[in-house]
Amino acid sequence: MAEAIQHYATAVEQAATTGEAKLEAEALRRLAVLHHHRNEPELARELATRSFAIAREASDTVLAGEALNVLAGFAFESGSIEEARVQYLGAIELAGSDPALRGRIEQNLGILANIQGDHTRALGHYRRSLEAFESSGDEKGCAIAYHNLGMISSDRQLWDDADQYFRLSLAIARSAGDVHLEGLCLLNHAEVHIARQRYEEARTGAEAALSIFDRLGARLDKADAYKVVGVVYRETGRFALAEARLRAAAEQAAATGSVLSEAEASRELARLYQSMGRNQDALRLLSAAHRLFGRLDARLDLVDVASKVHRLEDTYFAVVREWGQSIESADSYTFGHCERVANYGVAVALGLDEGQQTTIRMGAYLHDLGKIRVPHEILNKPGSLTAEEFETIKLHPVWGIELLTTVEFPWDIKPIIRWHHEKYDGTGYPDRLRGDEIPLSAQIICIVDVYDALTTTRSYRGALSYREALGRMQEVRHWWRPDVYETFLRAVAPSA
Repeated sequence: MAEAIQHYATAVEQAATTGEAKLEAEALRRLAVLHHHRNEPELARELATRSFAIAREASDTVLAGEALNVLAGFAFESGSIEEARVQYLGAIELAGSDPALRGRIEQNLGILANIQGDHTRALGHYRRSLEAFESSGDEKGCAIAYHNLGMISSDRQLWDDADQYFRLSLAIARSAGDVHLEGLCLLNHAEVHIARQRYEEARTGAEAALSIFDRLGARLDKADAYKVVGVVYRETGRFALAEARLRAAAEQAAATGSVLSEAEASRELARLYQSMGRNQDALRLLSAAHRLFGRLDARLDLVDVASKVHRLEDTYFAVVREWGQSIESADSYTFGHCERVANYGVAVALGLDEGQQTTIRMGAYLHDLGKIRVPHEILNKPGSLTAEEFETIKLHPVWGIELLTTVEFPWDIKPIIRWHHEKYDGTGYPDRLRGDEIPLSAQIICIVDVYDALTTTRSYRGALSYREALGRMQEVRHWWRPDVYETFLRAVAPSA
């Protein structure tokens, strides 16, 4: 690569001296791509922009389209999706009737659509890409199109089609001596093997791809290969190896500035930590993945063919539910409490928007997180608590927040955890908030938490009946906002 950069730089200088504008534009664009591979984004963009300007001045629309296509690719990898889309569309206008360039741009538009979960639009772009390459007799271009059709088939879980497309692409890549495309075919075919639980085939293909990318110095592709190898190790129970590979994937992706690859690596590492019971680490990484996917404007229910798992938010629910249940396992009298509080809370929140309902469900699962730090003998005491023991119990909302210090959730659930025992009249804990100082979400969890506690059997008292519980709550209705209390009666009481 260093030698290639030297030669292209010399070509740029000589072309500028002799006034050969088209050659200068071509050499600048190729030089920009090499600097991009060396993780020098600012220099790469500067060179590609110069290539575009020189090509336009020389009235060569195809070369200008080539440069704009490269700039769009840089924007896409940095997470600037709208900028990339605009530049790709501008490039395809400049491409005119040049089939080779049109094929590459259609391919890139397909990748963009696929990332955003629009598989129908992506498939249309990939098919037009293949038609353009076939019309120009571009065998290598056809191989790339087959590769992308393999990827969209994987995303749609059409495994037989994906197998066929990847094999076609791999055969052409090897025949043409395109080592990089060979690595991509091996890597993405490995994800299909994972989906079909062919783990040894997946590992062999991904390791071969990693070797190719290492030899080529393709750092971003190495990150994706590390991710796939890590997923294989995770799915086969080799957690230490999985953690090492997935951490390497996330670090490599971050170093290259690839938002998508970093998001995917973070998500897969989070799923590993979930499998290991490291819920705090899992939530931290899920939050990071959520933010990164958001930067890409990507749909968060994008199917990941490497693991065939839930949507990202479903993974969140799974982690917080499991963590909530693990907390309850220490208290034999309240098992199922978080699940019931979540269901009651969402019922009360039905008039709120989807984001607020998600916030309440997530907060319900983790509202008693701090009880992990409450001594077992206090948590499971068969009789009434002493004043000192109750003061210890009252610390659990604060401890819950402390346990989540390093986690930045996409939803505002921390106020629920800290303030779900605050009362409207100021008699609650830990901060003795009053009135509208208490967030609505915390008020909702507070009232359904009290209701479930009253209707759940403990060793020293039986569960109250529906009417008895409502009678007790009527006596202390000043603990909650009037509208929260009335909404609770309408939403939860009839189903009790």
